[in-house]
Amino acid sequence: MATPTEPRTLPLRFRAYHWLALVPPIGMLGGVPFANRVHTLVLGLPFLLLWIVVWVVLAAGCMVLLYALDHRAAPDERSRE
Repeated sequence: MATPTEPRTLPLRFRAYHWLALVPPIGMLGGVPFANRVHTLVLGLPFLLLWIVVWVVLAAGCMVLLYALDHRAAPDERSRE
């Protein structure tokens, strides 16, 4: 009886665009002390809350971009095998 073959996994390589994953946490957490000093309402929200909401949306955008860049690089690595 034949055993099922295990799928081959590619070695993980750190690429320059992987640094993009650090942008949202740095922007969200690093900017809070500065955004907390602003005491105005923007679109009816306190500025700090708006800051965090904007960074949540930007984080999703960064992850989509990171996925697209990483997905685009995958076929190149498979062809080298």
